[in-house]
Amino acid sequence: MTAEPTDPSAIAAAPPLVTRLAAETLGSGVLGGTVIASGIMATLISSDVGVQLLINAVSTGAALTVLILVLGPVSGAQLNPAVTAALAADGRVPLREILPTIAAQLVGFVLGAIVANLMFSGAAVSFSTTVRGEPGLLLGEVVATAGLVAVILTLVARDQRGWIPAAVGLYITSAYFATSSTSFANPGITIGRMLSESFAGIAPESAPLFVAAQLIGAAIGLLLVRLVMEPRARR
Repeated sequence: MTAEPTDPSAIAAAPPLVTRLAAETLGSGVLGGTVIASGIMATLISSDVGVQLLINAVSTGAALTVLILVLGPVSGAQLNPAVTAALAADGRVPLREILPTIAAQLVGFVLGAIVANLMFSGAAVSFSTTVRGEPGLLLGEVVATAGLVAVILTLVARDQRGWIPAAVGLYITSAYFATSSTSFANPGITIGRMLSESFAGIAPESAPLFVAAQLIGAAIGLLLVRLVMEPRARR
């Protein structure tokens, strides 16, 4: 979940845009599929909600760590429309690449959901009926996304990109338990979760508010970095 540098020579050396978009599609697909498939598996092997959440959290955090390590050098492994938007607002992703990158991510999340459903002999698409609309859950999404964006942008500002895979993986694993919403923190994941009637699902009518909360959280995370974290990094 890093961004390509804006230095012209660095951009020239970056992989072609089509390659980076393919990496974002692949990574988003694997991430979305992991979230949904591990949620389905969790309900198959345990009836304990706490165990189910633990399985889902550990699987997601581990997948994020690996995906960012592997795909980071190719596309930055943003894998999250809110992160892409925050990086662009911080001048770390060219504005012309925002829409193609987000589109690639969304395609990946949809495909990941379909593959996860099919792996467990379900319908390719089965819309979730899990309503998640309580104010506390929406606040949880604001908090989760703000923290995620702040972690990523702070490490980028400090030129500590090598820590991002572990930091993001650990943050999301922790936030599963530390936020009321179990930390979707990703509009693309939210859309993917709509397409599976599983432990990890979210009803379509709940998704718009979740996405709005995530975008608000991303904006707050960006402000936190600019006002608190990044000035310290520069000093």
